[in-house]
Amino acid sequence: MEVIQLGATPPPATPTRMVITAHPDDSEFTVAGTTALWVRDGYHVIYVICTDGSRGSNEPDMPPERLIPIRRAEQCEAASVLGVQTVIFLNHEDGTLEPTLQLRRELTGLIRSYRPDIVVCGDPTRYFNRNVYVNHPDHRAAGEAALYAIFPSACTRFLFRELLDEGLEPHKVHEIYLSGTLEPDTFVDITDTVDLKVRALQAHRSQVPPETVEARIRDWAGELGRKYGVAFAEEYRRIILR
Repeated sequence: MEVIQLGATPPPATPTRMVITAHPDDSEFTVAGTTALWVRDGYHVIYVICTDGSRGSNEPDMPPERLIPIRRAEQCEAASVLGVQTVIFLNHEDGTLEPTLQLRRELTGLIRSYRPDIVVCGDPTRYFNRNVYVNHPDHRAAGEAALYAIFPSACTRFLFRELLDEGLEPHKVHEIYLSGTLEPDTFVDITDTVDLKVRALQAHRSQVPPETVEARIRDWAGELGRKYGVAFAEEYRRIILR
């Protein structure tokens, strides 16, 4: 695990929100406009990246060991654009992530440590996107592990009881935002932050040509915006834990 603090550490009382994804760039494609709004509203936003991103190229001259530091740097640059203060890399191997007890324990420890009120993760039930894309198994694995880390693990005292020895008391997350869901019921108006979303995604130069990003994002976010009566939007399935 590697924790990168971008800028000053927020004061202990700062309210916290956490975004858990599989790969560098996943958050920029899905939730960057929302996280930029949360930063603007004073939240300490934490990105947790489960894999090392090492299989994100098919170029013969870009082996995994060369790509890892590139993608880590791109993710930190993108987070800085949005104002995200903390980026945590779990460094599991890209392409073979599974929702193991080890991964769930790691995420449970982070949730108990940072104590977010909202956690964002991918919807693990989505196998296909728009009938043109098979959802990456890493996305589903990260989403499943995140959900079970939130409940029951983070809020149940004697699950992963060794965490108590580390001083990590149980914590109950109030809400979950599932991104990439087929059953959205909540939207966030990102009209004020869509430009930051574009700039953040442009930082992932190893994955997307920067010159093509703006049109793609404005098209996608604009389509969602029209659905909800705003200029640009991101959408989620919202789970309120009672």
